[in-house]
Amino acid sequence: MKVTSRRRFSSASAAALPSPSKPPPPSFSLTPSQDTISHLCAQGHFGDAIALLSRQRRLLPAAHRPLDLPSSACRVAAAAAASGRPLGLLLSNRLLDLLAKCGALPEARRLFDSMPHRDLCSWNTLIGGYSSCGDLDEVRRLFDRMPSRDHFSWSTIISGHSRHGHPREALGLYRRMQSEGSGKDSNFGNKFTASSALAATTAIPCLRHGKEIHCHIIRMGFDSDAVVWSALSDMYAKCGSIDNARHVFARTLDRDVVSWTAMIGRYFDGGRREEGFELFSDMLRAGVRPNGFTFAGVLDALSELAMEGPGRQVHGHMMRAGYDPFSFSASALVHMYSKCGNIDRARAVFEGMPKPDLVSWTSIVSGYAQNGYPEEAIRYFELMLQAGTRPDHIAFVGVLSACTHAGLVDKGLEIFHSIKDEHGMEHTADHYACVVDLLSRAGRFEEAEEIMDKMPMKPDKFLWASLLGGCRIHKNVRLGEQAAEALFEIEPENAATYVTLANIYASAGLWDEVEKVRKTMDRRRVVKKPGSSWIEVKRRVHVFLVGGKSHPRTEDIHAQLEKLHKRMKEEGYVPDTEFVLHDVEDEQKEESLAYHSERLAVAFGIIATPQGTPVKVFKNLRICGDCHTAFKFFSRITQRVIIVRDSSRFHRFKEGSCSCGDYW
Repeated sequence: MKVTSRRRFSSASAAALPSPSKPPPPSFSLTPSQDTISHLCAQGHFGDAIALLSRQRRLLPAAHRPLDLPSSACRVAAAAAASGRPLGLLLSNRLLDLLAKCGALPEARRLFDSMPHRDLCSWNTLIGGYSSCGDLDEVRRLFDRMPSRDHFSWSTIISGHSRHGHPREALGLYRRMQSEGSGKDSNFGNKFTASSALAATTAIPCLRHGKEIHCHIIRMGFDSDAVVWSALSDMYAKCGSIDNARHVFARTLDRDVVSWTAMIGRYFDGGRREEGFELFSDMLRAGVRPNGFTFAGVLDALSELAMEGPGRQVHGHMMRAGYDPFSFSASALVHMYSKCGNIDRARAVFEGMPKPDLVSWTSIVSGYAQNGYPEEAIRYFELMLQAGTRPDHIAFVGVLSACTHAGLVDKGLEIFHSIKDEHGMEHTADHYACVVDLLSRAGRFEEAEEIMDKMPMKPDKFLWASLLGGCRIHKNVRLGEQAAEALFEIEPENAATYVTLANIYASAGLWDEVEKVRKTMDRRRVVKKPGSSWIEVKRRVHVFLVGGKSHPRTEDIHAQLEKLHKRMKEEGYVPDTEFVLHDVEDEQKEESLAYHSERLAVAFGIIATPQGTPVKVFKNLRICGDCHTAFKFFSRITQRVIIVRDSSRFHRFKEGSCSCGDYW
């Protein structure tokens, strides 16, 4: 509870207060100043009320301690007990409520046990206090002792079990409520008990139970309440029935920005992003003004798809709506532009924020790291520290990734050790994965193994994958096999592990081992994820697969590639066929490389966009080494900036070089 600081009373008011030489006994009798105290409490100025009572010697002084509500509540209770007068049921219940809400449950329980008379409010107040602190055993004991129960009693115990990780028990209590109320009151239960039961169903999750509660809601006539409808829609979405959630949303009478935002978010959470974007458009057409939560949700979804065009449109809506530059939607803008490869716009948004928060700092640091500007990522991280913003473990992951992609091993190790030595934080599994990635990419495997041996936790799949990636770069068969075996145990269905191990064997010329990996994949029915690349041209997304010929301009694309390959060879290009696993002739390997999905997408971008504009392509897997070399030639031959975002970072090719410095 937020409490205002103690106000200063005027000297005249202070002079009017009694100051006898001997303090009178504490009293709760009516005094002329009671209206003042009641007014202060009504306004939430509890500190002032406590101070006034202390000045009147009706409470023991606080010994100049800052206001502490639990201890102050106990002082009030002690003064009431010392007054020697019966408090009465009303005042006892108010004092009980004060103690319970301040977390002073032992004192609340003593007061409850000492009360000669208790009503339903007394029981509900104490049960609510125990429920808030998660003591469900005591809640259940008190609940079973209650002489009678009302809606509040049932709502409290059901929501308490649901909130504290016992959803099945919550549903059992809901059924018990219905059973006990069926013979007495056909309308037993209310919108709060129904909402609590729906939350429990969502936590399990169980669609069948949710439908049962839906029927009960309709029978009891709660289906006109906006809170119940929201909980009902949320239940259907999280139980995997997004269409039913949309049906409930469509029947909601008063759809405000909260209900619209929630339904849009349910589409995004369910992977149905297109319908989420469509509903966002419907929201705008309906004249409902989005809030920061709406914009942030839409921008995050666009970030995942790297759709900068629609992202700019959302940015325009935010500008027209006058969005708050202090809000987290501004951080979502920085994140969206970074993920779409437009780090200049990301920086412009960031620089326009009056006081960036931790999320904004982390977004710009990670954005520079992913876009191939490690020095800028480190600079912004240091600016964040200078600004007095305390980094969390995610911020450290961002700056460590920058060091990893740039090969800044010593700087990365310095930052890694500072996490514990300077910032007093414990290293997380993500931090260890980053530093192992850093060392293994640099070929410093002994140091990587030493750090792994000293880890307080068991290496996870991300750490083993980092080590495996380093082994692929440096053709370390021994450690590569060890990392792959560990990954086979953790996630045997992940085809990337098999492919990377096969790449390590192929680069070492161990074709028999490559064949064994293939047979293992067949035996375990592991299917390699097909590589795909896409490019957005004139608000339309064009998707390409390796060797694909389904695009309407396939002939033009192939002709452009042949033209580029001819120029490349004239300038000294030699295909790097070690990236092809097949043990076949070099000519066949070269042909296999020529039509990778990213090359098809880049070639289409060159012929479909105006000269001088960047070509921006996205790929679902890691870019292959030979395509990386080819795009450096492409950028110089066509005098175009070519941006390729693969599964881990952006590569910006310009005038024959890449922003990654050939270290990725």
